[in-house]
Amino acid sequence: MAREIIGRCPVCGDRLQVHRLHCPQCETAVEGRFEMCKFCHLSKEQREFAEIFIKNRGNIREVERELGISYPTVRGRLEAVMRALGHRVEPEPEEGDQAKRRRELLDALGRGEVSTEEVLKRLKQPV
Repeated sequence: MAREIIGRCPVCGDRLQVHRLHCPQCETAVEGRFEMCKFCHLSKEQREFAEIFIKNRGNIREVERELGISYPTVRGRLEAVMRALGHRVEPEPEEGDQAKRRRELLDALGRGEVSTEEVLKRLKQPV
């Protein structure tokens, strides 16, 4: 019975290398240093998450529902997989001044602190 390949050393956690490939049909063996695919170096949990993410076509809401976890947890796991695959994860862009000002004006409108006309006038003004 074949076992699942592990990508990291169980002692020190470093990446493992494959040194021998074997064909069970004709008994051919090839020796050398072979690189394993990037996905082989993911933990079992990360591989399972990646499979579910792909199965759901990258739809985070579907992944949330299937795994029963929150949006931030899905994002966190996705970013962990991205890092493990060697990709940089950029932080979420901060809200720009214009968007922040618009949100504050709409909140004030919702609380009845300003009129619709006043909000429209202020939105037309430069930041």
